[in-house]
Amino acid sequence: MANTKTKVKLTLLASDTYTTTVSSTPASKLPDVLEMDGPTLSNYVYNEKLAPLAQYVSSATLANATAGSLAEGTVAKKVYGLAMFDSALGIYGNKKLLDAAGIKYPTGLSDAWTADQFTADLGTLAAAHGGKALDIHEEYGLGGEWGSFAFSPILWSAGGGLITDNKSTGVMDSAASVKALNTLASWKPFIDSNADGKAFTGGRVALGWGGHWNYPDYSKALGADLVVMPLPNFGQGSKTGQGSWTWGIGAETKNGKAAGSFLDSLLNDKNVTAMTTANGAPPATKSALAMNTNYSPTGPLALFAEQLNKTCGNGPITTACVAVPRPVTPGYPVITSKFSSALSAIFGGADAAKSLGAAAKTIDQNYSDNSNYK
Repeated sequence: MANTKTKVKLTLLASDTYTTTVSSTPASKLPDVLEMDGPTLSNYVYNEKLAPLAQYVSSATLANATAGSLAEGTVAKKVYGLAMFDSALGIYGNKKLLDAAGIKYPTGLSDAWTADQFTADLGTLAAAHGGKALDIHEEYGLGGEWGSFAFSPILWSAGGGLITDNKSTGVMDSAASVKALNTLASWKPFIDSNADGKAFTGGRVALGWGGHWNYPDYSKALGADLVVMPLPNFGQGSKTGQGSWTWGIGAETKNGKAAGSFLDSLLNDKNVTAMTTANGAPPATKSALAMNTNYSPTGPLALFAEQLNKTCGNGPITTACVAVPRPVTPGYPVITSKFSSALSAIFGGADAAKSLGAAAKTIDQNYSDNSNYK
């Protein structure tokens, strides 16, 4: 039931400056409740801008959070953020074009393309269909958060990564990571570089590297010809990103009880279902996820649900788990900035080993300058 006694004032910030604005605002000036991109949460906790939620939200709300929501919202065993929705990533396919080119495509995680198979099939598809085969949504910006979210999974799948034990050197620039990004760069001749976002829906390419938010438009355009597949397996199993925007309470709130009640309401089935119906995302509460037919075992996005159920959480990235949260660390802003910049440069022709090595060195210097964010 809505709390009619509590008045809520909504403050909107520009998306391109949102994180910078929150980061530069003193804790005393932050709102009682705020939304943030999941990977930035740890930095806000480190800078004492968020309060642990257990003292304000109900135990039922905490217990209803999915593993993915808890993975991105937990720092030092305390929950600081809870999400309405998670995110999902995979490869969309146009069955009609795949069949016409004689491509045998994956039906699930167990038979995901290997990196070599995917590379070969891109060539086959391009030859059969006008020279292009794949859209990777360059219009989102490879040098921004899309680059980190969409393509760090191929590093994890290859046995590389972004950072381990507060060190990026030897991880981001490892032989496995370098090889993975060289493979990505080798796909460039087969990629439809576009600004209109219609390469897949317009039938210019047979494959689209995308997220859950693409599903509504893709399903409308292709209908029964749309297939959903996992990202390629670079050696350690197919991996995918997870985590999205999440909600927290300001550390210096004067209205903690009301803020907690607001989050309890925001995260109920009615509101979570309304949000995920609008944006196509997997719900980040157990009860709303169970009711969502798109993500049911027989639903069109069942693969995405399976991936999220096999989360690596904040533990080791093994062959058994699939969904990997972006690193939960106060240093994430510099990690994503340097990795995505290196990724964009490598895709543009820069040397992978040198680009990743320079990025890793800068990240390590940042951690050293901040005493490893202890």
